[in-house]
Amino acid sequence: MKILDRYILTSFLTTFATVFVILFFIFILQGIWLFIAELAGKDLDAWLIAKFLLFYSPKMIPLVLPLSILLAAIMTFGSFAENYEFAAMKSSGISLGRAMKWLTVFIIGLSIVAFFFANNVIPKAEYKFINLRKNIIQRKPAMAIVEGQFNAIGNFNIKVDKKSGENGELLSNVTIHKRQPGASNATIIRSKRGVLKSNESSNLLQLELFDGYYYEELKPNPQERQKQPFAKSSFSRQIMNIDLTVLNSNDENSETIANTNTMLNIKELNYTLDSLESGYKHETENIANNITQRANSVLAVRPPVVTDTVAKTETKKESAPVNLLTLLDSVGKKRTLEVAVNNLSSADFSIENGKLGLFARIKAINNHWLALYDKFVIAYACLLMFFIGAPLGAIIRKGGVGLPIVCAVIIFIIFHFVNTFGKKMAQENGIPPFLGAWMSSFILTPLAIFLTYRATNDIGLMISFDWITVPFQKLFAPKGPKV
Repeated sequence: MKILDRYILTSFLTTFATVFVILFFIFILQGIWLFIAELAGKDLDAWLIAKFLLFYSPKMIPLVLPLSILLAAIMTFGSFAENYEFAAMKSSGISLGRAMKWLTVFIIGLSIVAFFFANNVIPKAEYKFINLRKNIIQRKPAMAIVEGQFNAIGNFNIKVDKKSGENGELLSNVTIHKRQPGASNATIIRSKRGVLKSNESSNLLQLELFDGYYYEELKPNPQERQKQPFAKSSFSRQIMNIDLTVLNSNDENSETIANTNTMLNIKELNYTLDSLESGYKHETENIANNITQRANSVLAVRPPVVTDTVAKTETKKESAPVNLLTLLDSVGKKRTLEVAVNNLSSADFSIENGKLGLFARIKAINNHWLALYDKFVIAYACLLMFFIGAPLGAIIRKGGVGLPIVCAVIIFIIFHFVNTFGKKMAQENGIPPFLGAWMSSFILTPLAIFLTYRATNDIGLMISFDWITVPFQKLFAPKGPKV
């Protein structure tokens, strides 16, 4: 490696390390702000908070690393161009491509490291992070509940006015809304006092309530719906068990499977995807078979009532009438129509439930595909941001923290916004997961090629539109005698 290559590489690494540390610290502060309700005022020791942040920080790397490369490249090459160092290189016969040679090798190596980091370190850190959150809640159950607001825990929304006790386990004025999936009636529990209890060896959080009332809306008949009936009961002591398994579940079921995609490496994702797709195919076949069997069973039912006179006339006819209801008396028609309405309602209910179940499975499959592609996207993003930042810095010829930061932030916001939009669309099955994960890369790759081409050929950033405007100028130019 020549002296010039060492100088360029050292300048870039110094800027990159500085930018990376600053941005990483900013994103960690953002994480602290997100989880401030879980950490502040919980009497947690410093080592536990350090572990919390340590396990949380690896998931920030996919955001910090590409932005650091982009900003460092713009600042480094912009400084070279601003201080006429590039002019000295070009006068010595060293092109921009030659100056980027060893930096390109370094970025390729960094991309490979980023891929293995995303495949091995981030899933393990995510798993330990979720485990640590569960353990903190089990050791200090009051962390699961914040004063003065509703807290969603399992199938319950819990609100307390005040917490007291050594670990905040004593609750005052407890209000609980019980959520029942698929049920339209509401259940509300209110009590004057409550006590939180937990066991580190169990996934259950026990809530003991005293001096309270239990309200439940009843599902009335259509005639009694306006009366809005409900059931009410009082209790002096009641124990409720809240399941915390969702915070640490690694099962492949429809309720918690979306939480496991970030905890798996490529091998585990492929295995899980195979199971999920097989389950989706099997579920689709079961729904189709159930609907077919239901339709066949309906067709196999005998007509409810047929009068003797109609039956005799039917045997004399060679073909069935267009309206089969004419074969039945008034009672038979009524029963037949009621059976038809009930069958249609049942079939519609089965189809809608089947659609919801299949959509949940498709969403889980898409999330796992996105997690798989993300491990490759982060590696490609490092290369992409370098080949955007380095030529852009050479073109704008500005170093420091002014214009380079503005350009880097704009480009990264576009990258992050498109990436988030593509993932959301893919999760909802609007586009294929491959396109959702790679959409931002596909959009910015032409920009990287365009900037690299113009920078290596000493062409400015301004684009000439003369090939469009000149023909119109000639067309509409005033014609007169030449002088």
